[in-house]
Amino acid sequence: MAASLEALHTISLPQLSKDRAAISVKELSTPKDIAQDWLSEFSARLASGDVNSVIGLIHEDGWWRDHLALSWDFRTLRGLKNISEFLSPILSQVGLQDLKIQESGQFAPSKKTPIDGLDWIEFMFSFKTAVGSGKGMARLVSVPNDTWKAHMLHTSLQELDGHPEKIGDLRPHGGNNSLKGGAIEGNWYERRQRAIEFLDEEPTVLIIGAGQSGLNLGARLQALGLSCLIIDRNDRIGDNWRLRYRTLVTHDPVQYTHMAYMPFPSNWPLFTPKDKLADWFEIYASAMELNVWMKSTVASADFSDEKQSWTVEISRKGSPARTVKPQHIVLCTGHSGEPKIPSFPGQNTFKGRVYHGSQHKDATFGDNVAGKKVVVVGTGNSGHDIAQNYYENGAEVSMLQRSGTYVISARTGLFMLHKGLYDEHGPPTEDADVFGQSLPIPVQFALNVGLTERIKAAELANIDGLEKVGFKIDFGNDGSGIFRKYITRGGGYYIDVGATQLIIDGKIKVVQSPDGIKGFTENSLVLADGRELEADVVVLATGYDNMRTSLRKSLGDKIADRCKDVWDLDEEGEVNAMWRPSGHPKLWFMGGNLALCRSYSKLLALQIKATEEGLVKK
Repeated sequence: MAASLEALHTISLPQLSKDRAAISVKELSTPKDIAQDWLSEFSARLASGDVNSVIGLIHEDGWWRDHLALSWDFRTLRGLKNISEFLSPILSQVGLQDLKIQESGQFAPSKKTPIDGLDWIEFMFSFKTAVGSGKGMARLVSVPNDTWKAHMLHTSLQELDGHPEKIGDLRPHGGNNSLKGGAIEGNWYERRQRAIEFLDEEPTVLIIGAGQSGLNLGARLQALGLSCLIIDRNDRIGDNWRLRYRTLVTHDPVQYTHMAYMPFPSNWPLFTPKDKLADWFEIYASAMELNVWMKSTVASADFSDEKQSWTVEISRKGSPARTVKPQHIVLCTGHSGEPKIPSFPGQNTFKGRVYHGSQHKDATFGDNVAGKKVVVVGTGNSGHDIAQNYYENGAEVSMLQRSGTYVISARTGLFMLHKGLYDEHGPPTEDADVFGQSLPIPVQFALNVGLTERIKAAELANIDGLEKVGFKIDFGNDGSGIFRKYITRGGGYYIDVGATQLIIDGKIKVVQSPDGIKGFTENSLVLADGRELEADVVVLATGYDNMRTSLRKSLGDKIADRCKDVWDLDEEGEVNAMWRPSGHPKLWFMGGNLALCRSYSKLLALQIKATEEGLVKK
């Protein structure tokens, strides 16, 4: 993130608590009464179409984060001027109406104190618009004259009128008598084989990548009645996890990582081994009736601006090449993009092995590593996991750290992040997803400062131990912790699953080199200050490039040049180009961890469906 944007998204929340002794009788109303009074007045003002009247119920430092309810994009507006300018030309067309409080459950109106000096009444509500319905969150603060105003508003479209997801009461019939034309034209299995091969129709959406992004999105789109073809270069569904390093497990707990429509079983482990997750992906694709072509890549792709559609040639190993004409392409190859693989002077003279962390399988692959000197360059999740893997197989391991890393324990701090929301006793996942994305991202950063401090206090022994052996801890910009690092950089943190204690105990060494690497000799890695580290193996855990590089490699420069860079934040504080318009018509990026893929696949599917239904104006 550019320094100016980083500063822009580093905010301080106002002190809006009132002297308890000065509270009036009116303010002693219940949270439900306060919420209902405000929402009723807000609804009336929305109906009037008077923008000035509407913003009169919003705090002068108010925020409104919108996901598709007010426009076909993600927007975060701060301050009355920006909110007014945004609403003025669209309010009458949007038709925001029928706002209703969620009266029971975890998101019924209640008083919260997110930080010292800031109290608000928080509640979820449902609403309708001219094109659909949705859910939102309001957070009200008390101002002088016994008045409550919205400090934080969120609106998120969840369904299009006339195009509900085919779930629950609307689930398919499934019996032979429900088959179009009758069973004589094919039973379910026979029809599935034709559907997978797209013998009778063109796919509306081509999804490139059959990982958590592509599978979640495919399931969402098909539930909206859109045909999808998912292609992947690997041999089997799930290979994007199955082929990664042998000891990998998910770093997020199971309650946070459910997939759309099909949560993990109640006896599923908290953290999922990679091969188990890969097998689940295969089960998921089958259960969701997704049309997946493996061992397939894009040979060429061309977009017609006149027809607003694609022509794509797909190479299929073992099958004839196919040309398909989808309306949309979604790149679901992972938000990290291509591996960043640096090269250094003298590297070709090095007698040992050098490889990128993305190529790591297991320390046991190849020669016996017992007693060998291994240097892991980088101290993120992969770097730690790889270092631990080599140590456990008898190697002498050093990690090269260039800048500070945020460390949080999977045993303690990670569960503090999700407590009350994504845990065994949390609310329905669909509501948790709305709530979890309801605060503007810069506000989440600000609130995470206090949470990061509480996690630090709970994990102080680890932090002190790491610092004593020379490991640099970085708590993130403004001390905001892991989320800011993830959403802006996609890295710079380690969720500890065992390597921290090995470092504290001196079993894995840490070497500091702020200026990086100078080069190689035959037997060593040379640091920028001239120090040499003897090495038999050097692993470059140096991260990944922008996802736009994957697009360039897959679809070519002409298409990639029209797109924006992906990830990090724009000026308003929304993620660039991901799950939203990319800059190129009918081309989308989809990525993130399992939880983000579940949550945002719904919003991306709605955008694609709305485009197909003519609701999105060009």
